[in-house]
Amino acid sequence: MKRREFIATVGGVAVTWPLSVRAQQAEGQRRIAAFFTSRGEDPQVIRQIDRFHDELAKLGWSEGKTIHIDYRFDAGNVAQHIPLAKELARLHPELIVTQTTPITAAVQQETRAIPIVFMRVSDPVGAGFVASLARPGGNLTGLLQYETGIASKWLAMLKEIAPHLVSVAFVASARTPFTYNYFLESAKAAAQPLAIEIVPTPINDAGDIERSIAAFARADGGLLITPDLVNIGNRDLIIELAGRYRLPAVYPWRYFVTAGGLMSYGIDDIDLLRDAASYVDKILRGGKPADLPVQAPTKYETVVNLRTAKALGLNVPGSLLVRADTVIE
Repeated sequence: MKRREFIATVGGVAVTWPLSVRAQQAEGQRRIAAFFTSRGEDPQVIRQIDRFHDELAKLGWSEGKTIHIDYRFDAGNVAQHIPLAKELARLHPELIVTQTTPITAAVQQETRAIPIVFMRVSDPVGAGFVASLARPGGNLTGLLQYETGIASKWLAMLKEIAPHLVSVAFVASARTPFTYNYFLESAKAAAQPLAIEIVPTPINDAGDIERSIAAFARADGGLLITPDLVNIGNRDLIIELAGRYRLPAVYPWRYFVTAGGLMSYGIDDIDLLRDAASYVDKILRGGKPADLPVQAPTKYETVVNLRTAKALGLNVPGSLLVRADTVIE
């Protein structure tokens, strides 16, 4: 998709959006909204939007022609969730696509009538978004981010690449207690058989990240970076600190590793936009979120950065390389 970009300010947050996003809704177009985490000018977010538009077009919904999409981005600022959710609800779109548990909760607070298609939510039942995965029962449905056992996979990878490891800093945003506790309890349970101590490391901003990782740094330690908006917004800083203190780290998405992180295991969040587009299509054609089952991930990928491993003095075992979908040399 060819794009041109412009700078706008929404809710006090500067963002960069594709030119088509700022266009006024034309007569006859269906109107939806999307509330994404991170910044609109983030290359990963731009790729997500491009994929979303492409997938919608395959289903007959061409942005700027048959459909109009209003976007908002939180820029990693939780305080923006409610104001931006209110803005979108006042636009009265036919549905709203959301990313992450905190953003979905903010939008749900503003409307119980507008259909909501969520992505990157870990426990929609526990969060009160749906009655069950099979029959959501309300105005929300969407895509699970990870299943509960993901933390055991992350910790096993750390122990495999760094057998000397005995403690892992659990780096996660304290601003979203539901998600924080969800992953922390899972990590603690998975750590026991591996003889690993989980060190809770709640963070709220870049300053917290720098201080916490510096305080934790130890020769037998590692980092578990959870999939939350503060870590996403500070991924370059986290990668730099892991290198500075020679800490093996595991990340939730491949783009942390392509940016210089050690390794990741998780879903392809670009592919999520294909599935989200499918839900949008179904709802615009008359489907009800209450009747559309929540979809669990079907594909996970392992990415390993050999250059980073070498810089950390780690030998990547053959068993890990064989399982890797992508190896960066």
